Amino acid sequence: MSAQGPGAAGVQASESPSPGSINGTVLDQSGALVVGAAVKLNAPGKTADLETRTDADGQFSFANVAPGPFQLTVSSQGFASQTISGILHSGEIEQMAPIMLTVATNVTSVQVGVSQVEVAQEQIKIQEEQRVLGVIPNFYVTYIPNAAPLNARQKFELAWKTTIDPVTFVVVGGLSGVQQAQNHFKGYGQGAQGYAKRFGANYADAATSTFIGGAILASLLKQDPRYFYKGRGSPGSRLLYAIANAFICKGDNRRWQPNYSNMLGNLASGGISNLYYPSQNRGAGLAFENAGVGIVAGAFTNILQEFVIPKLTPAHKHDPGKP
Repeated sequence: MSAQGPGAAGVQASESPSPGSINGTVLDQSGALVVGAAVKLNAPGKTADLETRTDADGQFSFANVAPGPFQLTVSSQGFASQTISGILHSGEIEQMAPIMLTVATNVTSVQVGVSQVEVAQEQIKIQEEQRVLGVIPNFYVTYIPNAAPLNARQKFELAWKTTIDPVTFVVVGGLSGVQQAQNHFKGYGQGAQGYAKRFGANYADAATSTFIGGAILASLLKQDPRYFYKGRGSPGSRLLYAIANAFICKGDNRRWQPNYSNMLGNLASGGISNLYYPSQNRGAGLAFENAGVGIVAGAFTNILQEFVIPKLTPAHKHDPGKP
């Protein structure tokens, strides 16, 4: 007669296997993160196949995986698929070594998959989650070195979402308050009417600059309005890169070229501002002053994007190329 008391039952329960998790990062041959790679998990006899895609940091994760042997299959358009096997122990958190994808050798086969427009749209969704300190929109920077070019509709979508973001109104409101306190642009007067005129002028400056430079001219000239984060190299090279990006940009053909859309956009926005600024402040000087301020502000923002903002943006955890 065997003993089956409470103590024996407790021992049996403690010996039952616990699920674990499998995490990893996918890179290309240059060490850059691969975003949107398909990762399929197969654990024979344990669970049905599971599939996910790598996030903005090239990372993937499977939770509640039954312990035992498993197999990962990683694939991405333009790369050869990789298959990795392993064994997950009870309750283990398995951190895989970085998975390196190599360029596919057979490029003549017809591939059925997502289009470049669809890839760009998924990357835009990632950008639209980027907020400094979780609040301030940071939509016009990509941490993906080989980000897909945007089409005209996507450029206008990005400009629209930036101009109607609530934080944009808050920033414009704060700037208008400072100008009123300093009685800047005296022709607007004081009181609620003066504040409303300053607010309208500042918002119009922001909207015209964003739409003309970031959408209209960027579409006509086939240029990418985003800042491509470098994140690697010496501080000096990164500083020069950030400043240079006020004057150069990537074209939709992914080649570097003069940033006509940004420079002409700032100049056009400055010219349009003559329509609503006080008469004593109008003239060619206002257009060139606003254009110069826009270009200098863009260079300064790029420096912040390269060295400061990534540390304050929750959606960005580390530099590209670093596993």
